[in-house]
Amino acid sequence: MEISRDKYLNDLVVRKGNGMIKVITGIRRCGKTYLVFELFVRHLLESGVPRNHIISLALDDRANARYRNPDALYECLLNRIGEDDGTYYVLLDEIQYAISTRELRSKDEPPALYGVLNGLLRRRNVDVYVTGSNSKLLSTDVMTEFRGRGDEVRIHPLSFAEFMQGFEGDRYEGWAEYVMYGGFPLAMSMRTSEQKAAYLTSLFGEVYLTDVVERNHLTKSQELEDLVDVLASSIGALTNPSKIDATFRSVMRSKLDADTIKRYIGHLEEAFLVSEAVRYDIRGRKYIGTPKKYYFEDVGLRNARPGFRQVEETYIMENVIFNELRARGFPSMSAWSRSALRWTGRTSAAATRSISSRTSDTGAITSSRP
Repeated sequence: MEISRDKYLNDLVVRKGNGMIKVITGIRRCGKTYLVFELFVRHLLESGVPRNHIISLALDDRANARYRNPDALYECLLNRIGEDDGTYYVLLDEIQYAISTRELRSKDEPPALYGVLNGLLRRRNVDVYVTGSNSKLLSTDVMTEFRGRGDEVRIHPLSFAEFMQGFEGDRYEGWAEYVMYGGFPLAMSMRTSEQKAAYLTSLFGEVYLTDVVERNHLTKSQELEDLVDVLASSIGALTNPSKIDATFRSVMRSKLDADTIKRYIGHLEEAFLVSEAVRYDIRGRKYIGTPKKYYFEDVGLRNARPGFRQVEETYIMENVIFNELRARGFPSMSAWSRSALRWTGRTSAAATRSISSRTSDTGAITSSRP
């Protein structure tokens, strides 16, 4: 089963040779490696690029452990890059392995790896593409370091249309499966509901939340988990750190204050786990304290938090549509209005038709916006 990710592949193709480092970011396990090392490499070969002009290196492979040293990595790449006029495509996967813990914690000097990438930028016949786990290679980190020289390509889990490419069944069955288990490629390949539920639950707790805690040196990991549970139970609902603070104080008897909650939500956003949506029809001082909505990067991950209970299709659909519009590149879709993204009276079948159609359906999805 192969799913074509044409939108993201085209994002890489149109950036070829632009003189910038292409930084492929996104939540872990969403398919960054498959996109770059399978689909993009195939495109290069079919475009006539010689095999020896494609230099790919997976730093998470134990066989390549010696190249986690930035100096050794740079020497290896220079030895494989020729002096001819043909372009050499350098593809580096999981480059966070070349960044030490000490470098991650230092706020005074950038990791030595960034010097390696800057050195490659100065070579006239090199085009660089890198991927990395969001826990250690966030877009904000990289874009700050490579001001004007880094070009981010954001990858998301499978959209519903992509999901249906590999689903064996009709779109109604596919929709029921998608709103429950989401669009992570590996989850989709699993055969039983038990396998999918266990995988997503483990992925959230043992990978994503662990990453957030370790990266940000958090001491209140239980409070972070409680916050995630609160957000998961209130997708599509209006809230803000002050309201969540009130919930923590009254229900959980916790002293987690609003400022800490705001900071924790920021960590979750940086890790691409949740996204904030603010109202687009307010301005000025009204932004301060205005309730917001939070949506999960993948509805399967969201459903894993309450143990695949509380799967209310109306709110899940709202999350799916929000993610769909962001994946299509709508710059304003981090916003909502009182009537936008409300689907009262609309059947799931109609919503399925809107999302699964790839031709002239943008208006159908956003027609409720005033």
